[in-house]
Amino acid sequence: MITRIYLIRHGECRGNREGLFRGRYDFPLNETGKRQAASLARELADIELEAVYTSPLMRAYETALTLCKDRNIEPVITEVFNNIDLGSWEGRPKKGIAESFPREFRLWRTEPEKLKMKGAETLAQVQNRAVKALAARTHEHPGASFALVTHRAVIKPLIAGLLGIPEPYFWKLHPETASYSIIEYTNERGYALALFNQTKHIKEFIREDM
Repeated sequence: MITRIYLIRHGECRGNREGLFRGRYDFPLNETGKRQAASLARELADIELEAVYTSPLMRAYETALTLCKDRNIEPVITEVFNNIDLGSWEGRPKKGIAESFPREFRLWRTEPEKLKMKGAETLAQVQNRAVKALAARTHEHPGASFALVTHRAVIKPLIAGLLGIPEPYFWKLHPETASYSIIEYTNERGYALALFNQTKHIKEFIREDM
């Protein structure tokens, strides 16, 4: 019996377009993001989803709403799948952060798993909460399919935690906006990555490498 989890990154927002650190800054989808979400919904229209869980941030919630529009389900807002808390960096240009915090920004660009900042969350903390929460949801939907709409800084540590990928893992995984990946779970084998970063339904997206 296979349980399938569709891991979805939200559609594009102004923070993606303008090169801003996002974290929990609550950007809504921009027009490109809305088109991406609609394309994602069409791509997955034939997939029966028992539930759709979403981060509470607007860019994720709006993507989830679009995915649920023609289904008999409502997205379930789940705080534990919220984006990483980046403290004072949130909403600020990455170039400005690089100038103001050169040591910390260098760590973000190379080994963000080691980055610790006052008032911010670490990737290890994100991984811990996300893996535990997904395990609980997996056991609530045995043999079914469900979706999780969240953020790149949740998807990366979540996949690494589920599959046992050691640090440094963050920059080895690149889920694009409005992409989806599929994790399969069985009692015998645990979690397996069946598909990663599917983007064939998206006509345009910004590749982010920092």
